[in-house]
Amino acid sequence: MFRKCAMIAALALVLAPASARADWLFTPNIGSTFGGAADGREHITYGASIGWMGAGVIGVEGDFQFTPEFFEANDDDVDFFGSSNVVTAMGNVIVGIPVGGQRGAGFRPFGFAGIGLMQKNTDAEGALEIDTNEFGFNVGGGVMGFFNDVIGLRGDVRYVRSFEDTDDNLVTIGVGDFDFWRANIGVVFRW
Repeated sequence: MFRKCAMIAALALVLAPASARADWLFTPNIGSTFGGAADGREHITYGASIGWMGAGVIGVEGDFQFTPEFFEANDDDVDFFGSSNVVTAMGNVIVGIPVGGQRGAGFRPFGFAGIGLMQKNTDAEGALEIDTNEFGFNVGGGVMGFFNDVIGLRGDVRYVRSFEDTDDNLVTIGVGDFDFWRANIGVVFRW
């Protein structure tokens, strides 16, 4: 009787599902803006995101990006700290399926949507002076591929657009005129 109980207990341990775990993700990234207000000009953009993916497919992230020289014409020099810039800080909900599990090598296709702040600033010569803070939203998707438990690559494409107050009392908010697309790639650290 003892052997039968021990064998059933051992079999239950072997067949039991692995414990679910949550992942923290940090991704410094670099990319390019295009379309919309970028008006045919591509601009370098860089930043980072930090996120948390639950033991299933739902998570949250904070994404911060800086795009220097956004309102300037393309030129050959790269100014990483240009004063004519767009800064975005978005809070997103992520939905992604971990193919291959949450440990070791694997990949996770994902989609996301969120809202946040957009800061536009320019002092470009001959351009309309802009210094605004607005609410905005972003939506997009991408994929994370992991080489091991800790490190991988992430790529995503997102659409970013401003909101606007349509009746000057913050009761009616509509979709604004300022928009652009952004594509990023970065190294993702998972713990």
